[in-house]
Amino acid sequence: MYNRIAGYKQYYKSLVMLGVPIIIGQLGAIITGLADTIMVGQHSTEELAAASFVNNVINAFIIMGTGFSYNLTPLIGQNLAMNKKIVIGGWLKNSLVANMTTTLLLIAVLLGIYLNLDSLGQPEELLPLIRPYFAVSLVSILFVMLYNSFRQFVEGIANPSISMWVLLTGNLLNIIGNYILIYGKYGMPELGLLGAGISTFISRIIMLLLFIAVFMLRTDYKPYRKGFTHIRINKQSWRRLNSIGWPISLQQGLEAGTFCVTAIMVGWLGSLELAAHQIAITISTISFTIYLGLGAAVAIRTSYYKGANDWYMVRKITIAGLHLGLIVVCIVCTTLFMTQSGLGLIFTDNLHVNAIVKTLLPILMLYQIGDSAQIILANSLRGLRESDYVDLVSRLFHHSHTCRISIGIHVPLGYRRDLDGLPIRLLMLRMPAGIPGENAGKIASRLIRSSLTIDPGETNNRPDQGQHTSQP
Repeated sequence: MYNRIAGYKQYYKSLVMLGVPIIIGQLGAIITGLADTIMVGQHSTEELAAASFVNNVINAFIIMGTGFSYNLTPLIGQNLAMNKKIVIGGWLKNSLVANMTTTLLLIAVLLGIYLNLDSLGQPEELLPLIRPYFAVSLVSILFVMLYNSFRQFVEGIANPSISMWVLLTGNLLNIIGNYILIYGKYGMPELGLLGAGISTFISRIIMLLLFIAVFMLRTDYKPYRKGFTHIRINKQSWRRLNSIGWPISLQQGLEAGTFCVTAIMVGWLGSLELAAHQIAITISTISFTIYLGLGAAVAIRTSYYKGANDWYMVRKITIAGLHLGLIVVCIVCTTLFMTQSGLGLIFTDNLHVNAIVKTLLPILMLYQIGDSAQIILANSLRGLRESDYVDLVSRLFHHSHTCRISIGIHVPLGYRRDLDGLPIRLLMLRMPAGIPGENAGKIASRLIRSSLTIDPGETNNRPDQGQHTSQP
């Protein structure tokens, strides 16, 4: 066993060297989300509840858009393996256009949601807080989608440290802006939740400008700039980017949609329950982001080795990614187990909210291994551009079963008023019976989905074990 694991050391190193900067950059965004949640929660519980609803809805569409932007990764990896840097510059240019058109569609859907907020059954006292924060967050999606193209570019050419520093800089500015605008420091008005939205909006503009500056000023990017300048925007490239991006976008959108629907359902229970849900989702997102960073590293490597037609290395990289994901699962679950009693108090001093959060953490721990496996395997397929059918079917399973189990447990035990007279030992607590219903759906579906994502096809085609492609 030890010898087999030792044989993967070089692959672990390869993924860690590429994945750690990606993870750090993504964790910067999560830390900003944590800071948002803590600052808003300390300002008022009602604003924390409003932020929970808006963030879950808006982030579902950002995740969907980010999935679309992944269309660039396999194209860059395959052209990089053939040293076609000018072609990569052209793909970046066309990616910006494709992302722009997709963004307009996402904004149109969100605008429809915004105009119908009154119909979603959220607590009346939260609507004045929800509306302005929703509007600012909606507009900022445009800048997220544009800087995603540059982010996929720098990570795809194996320069993830650039993405890391840009994201960390933008997120640090966001935290500073939050402090000033939420609490009204240094002569600025006290805007509360709206201040957090404005700060996020400004930071996203700054991150886009930083990516543009790096692309225009780095001397080693000259071949890419040449391709960006000389290769025209064309329908064929636009269609190819859409054909790659939309399956991934819809796959991620199905999963993100469950969080969006869940936020609406939890809002039916009340403000405190919605606040607890926001805290639990924020904690869960940290581990999800780490798995996503590992998955991105796997996708970059598999796309490169596919371009070099080295399927043996594709298989080794994927298995090494699964090993690293399992290590992260152990660390995450141990940390949550040791800190579960008081973790909610970091975000708010409301003891009832903390009690609800405590009931959710064991469920978060249970679905970590399924989450890790399905993200890494799906990203391996994404790098091979083979995720269109296998992963779409698995995500449809995830979405349908999560919703069924959520409604089956969440609604009858957590929302129906006619059940209030039943003995407390039967219902436990209304809220702990409600929100865990949503998470219980994820446990079963993610574990089965991770097995459905395994494709026994091409990755088993093992060529001679002589010389393999060197790593970029």
